[in-house]
Amino acid sequence: MAFVEPSPTARLLLSCPDQKGLVARVADFVWQLDCNIVHADQHTDAEAGVFFQRVEFSLGAMNDKRAELEDRFAALAQTCSMTWRLSFSDEVPKVAIFVSRYGHCLYDLLARWRAGQLACDVVAVVSNWPDHADTAGHFGVAYHEIPVTDGTRATQERTILKLLAEQQVDLVILARYMQVLGEDFVDTFRNRIINIHHSFLPAFKGGRPYARAHERGVKLIGATAHYATEDLDEGPIIEQGVTAVSHRDSVEDLVLKGRDLETAVLARAVRFHLAARVLVYGHKTVVFD
Repeated sequence: MAFVEPSPTARLLLSCPDQKGLVARVADFVWQLDCNIVHADQHTDAEAGVFFQRVEFSLGAMNDKRAELEDRFAALAQTCSMTWRLSFSDEVPKVAIFVSRYGHCLYDLLARWRAGQLACDVVAVVSNWPDHADTAGHFGVAYHEIPVTDGTRATQERTILKLLAEQQVDLVILARYMQVLGEDFVDTFRNRIINIHHSFLPAFKGGRPYARAHERGVKLIGATAHYATEDLDEGPIIEQGVTAVSHRDSVEDLVLKGRDLETAVLARAVRFHLAARVLVYGHKTVVFD
């Protein structure tokens, strides 16, 4: 049987002060377009008084009128003081993966991408080391080695930002990229930089988390994927995972188990982002999984 390309859908993410009739107003908007809702989910933060929603709907005749669709929803959003974002399922985000010495997350992401599990186009691998050029080449992705020292950090980041602009990159993935990004970089890609931290944040932040966890005799270790911000390891958390450990596990055992977690947690977070399932508010996220 021939493969049938699915019809494109629109994906609407919104948040606003909670008020009566929001679900009905959004549903009526889609109905007035003569479109059909295929997925819908919502959440209300009762303490903050904020409403969140993700609505995915078929485009039908609006497929060729996307700009008009956005203009029409902007008028509704203004009346409800909404923050919103509209994307389309047939848009393919361009992704750059950053890596330093540890390559397990890089290889996992490239393998998933090649297998069609990540709805994106990986256009660049960026590193401050030469170690993973062969891996990138194996998957047909351009490798950019851009070394950095304390004295060259600002220049290096300007070089990288120019590269990302030329490649029209939409999302940056820090796949164990062991460098702290500057404020200009974070501002340019606000809520579009996903980092994997080799610990269950907020515990054991910073360096050598597995050794510190081993010293404390923990029974669970974890990994955390979050959006990068100016504050190290403080960005909004997207996804986390844990696995059991025991007194029999050495530090090396914890590292191996942790790396398995890191690859899985990072991949899930990237998929959530690519599918427009993550809403950031304050220091937190709502993930419509």
